[in-house]
Amino acid sequence: MELGHFLSQLAGNPLLLVTVALTLSVILVNGWTDAPNAIATSVSTRAMHPKKAIALAAIFNFLGVLVMTLVNSRVAMTIFNMVDFKGDTQQAIAALCAAMVAIVLWATAAWAFGIPTSESHALIAGLSGAAIALQGGFSGINGEEWKKVLYGLAISTGMGFSSGYLMAKLTEAVFRNIDKRRSNNFFRGAQIFGSCSMAFMHGAQDGQKFMGIFMLNFFLINGQSDVAAASVPLWLMLLCSLVMGFGTSIGGLKIIKSVGLDMVKLKPYQGFSSDIAGAACLLLSSLAGIPVSTTHTKTTAIMGVGASVRLSAVNWRVVKDMVFAWILTFPGCGLLGYLMVKLFINIF
Repeated sequence: MELGHFLSQLAGNPLLLVTVALTLSVILVNGWTDAPNAIATSVSTRAMHPKKAIALAAIFNFLGVLVMTLVNSRVAMTIFNMVDFKGDTQQAIAALCAAMVAIVLWATAAWAFGIPTSESHALIAGLSGAAIALQGGFSGINGEEWKKVLYGLAISTGMGFSSGYLMAKLTEAVFRNIDKRRSNNFFRGAQIFGSCSMAFMHGAQDGQKFMGIFMLNFFLINGQSDVAAASVPLWLMLLCSLVMGFGTSIGGLKIIKSVGLDMVKLKPYQGFSSDIAGAACLLLSSLAGIPVSTTHTKTTAIMGVGASVRLSAVNWRVVKDMVFAWILTFPGCGLLGYLMVKLFINIF
């Protein structure tokens, strides 16, 4: 995937231009609707102004995509190998385009209601629904790679909640005898570090997922549907990180309100605890090559922090709405991807 070769194909292949535009649209929507989770707590505790926090998130999303992919690109390869688009090249490309359209529609609808759905799970569901439609059954799904998704689901919920709970308890114990005003001032500064860590790990996780799709798109256009592994070029890391960072910079206030203000009323030390817990879970998952939901990880870490005080500290009505949206994402976006493939293949 040399840049010169890619640009020459892009100039002479309208179909590649369309698929690239759709893939970049999904990356933009991810930065717009998903990345704000990383900075929600620092905004809710007034450690940072929303506009400054969004700008900071955009920068560290960029760095997360770039640095983590250079270190370890296993998440990108998991997504790349998750589905089977082998067969007729034109139909395979139409199916991939349909999956991207389904993901954008699903994510935008969730954003309109201020619900922080998981773009990671929307991506996986949309691709899976498209592969099932293309292959006429579950032969289009790579079961071994899907196991990693299930592991990731357990990590992003169970580990996110428990690590948030334990981190809050640990922080309380360490700072128990320190003056409240001094500790609050410390944690407002520390939250900036925590938010940067979360934004970095969001880019590290979600940026890789979409680079996997970008590479799948490129190889399908070139009639190579059986590539088992590929290296991620530097120019692709830069492109994806810039688009995701731009998406973060133009939106996010609705999601910040739902996650950082409505679900749990956080104190500065609690916001710091949830950020560090969430970032640690994402780092371990990225190094293991497991695609997890950054949304699930961060929001369940916040729930764990709230529950460390008392269960009633968590607004379970807001949690119920989020969980309902999460549950709907796999069948809903998967079905949407399936139907869009059938429509696209008939049209094109």
